[in-house]
Amino acid sequence: MAGADDTARADHVPVLLEPLLEAVAPVAGTWIDGTLGAGGYTRGLLQAGADRVIGIDRDPLAHEMAADWAPAWGDRLTLVQDNFANMDAHGQGVDGVVLDLGVSSMQLDRAERGFSFMKEGPLDMRMGQEGPTAADVVNNAEEGELADILYIFGEERQSRRIARRIVEHRPFTTTLALAEVIERAIGRTKPGQAHAATRSFQALRIAVNGEYEALWQGLMAAERALKPGGRLAVVTFHSIEDRMVKRFFQAHGERKTRVNRYADSAPEETAPFRILTRKAVGPRADELARNPRARSAKLRVAERTGLPAEEIASAEIDMPSLGLKRR
Repeated sequence: MAGADDTARADHVPVLLEPLLEAVAPVAGTWIDGTLGAGGYTRGLLQAGADRVIGIDRDPLAHEMAADWAPAWGDRLTLVQDNFANMDAHGQGVDGVVLDLGVSSMQLDRAERGFSFMKEGPLDMRMGQEGPTAADVVNNAEEGELADILYIFGEERQSRRIARRIVEHRPFTTTLALAEVIERAIGRTKPGQAHAATRSFQALRIAVNGEYEALWQGLMAAERALKPGGRLAVVTFHSIEDRMVKRFFQAHGERKTRVNRYADSAPEETAPFRILTRKAVGPRADELARNPRARSAKLRVAERTGLPAEEIASAEIDMPSLGLKRR
């Protein structure tokens, strides 16, 4: 998985793969790739020295595509169709977890999946291809609820205007019909700017797939799955996801270790994680030159300590705490 909606249309390239592998080196033992996608991170981990990778993805398409390359890795690779929020059910005491968040280029490129505002297709957007579709949301949500979805999940400042136009013109069944109404509501896209429907499509995708709740649950599942010394590496592509990961690391790893200066023992651990990247790592100039879609990517890495996993409700990291609230 990967990518901001306005940039992920390029051929899939694992973003921040080299900085990630450097941050978690040496790579060995068993790893979980919670967002298998096209398999870029999984293959990178295997080539870097992982003995085994458990590749998880809820999208059946990822598993269909893996049939072309997965057999070459034999029993070093195990594929699981599930939400990464449940990763600890598929691996315990693992050496590392990698998450590459968002929508993938392989999903955007398939018009029939309904993720792209640039391709005509059914207004679907379901990653797991189950449950309510984006059409169900835009055609049935109250105007105020729809405006909240666009603002909270897409940070769309003109959410009320867009929601009003959507309600006036619904029902919608296709992507381009919805994108056209959004453009008419807030103005045609100018050259060099992100498409007018970018934030709205992002918001609908996040709402349809419950991505923020899955992210929080997935971070806690990674905490339960990792062994002491195991690494958690998360790549994000937009500000809200990055803030969520940052807040999780702060809540689970920001407390300082205590050291008894009169004893020879090691520092006492006081949190389940030790943060390894105090500041998010971005793409290098050479990667940006090769892959412009990497420009919004951020990497954060933490190391598991020996303390028991903590259970903190996702409600404790709510939208207001991330700088967002209902309009």
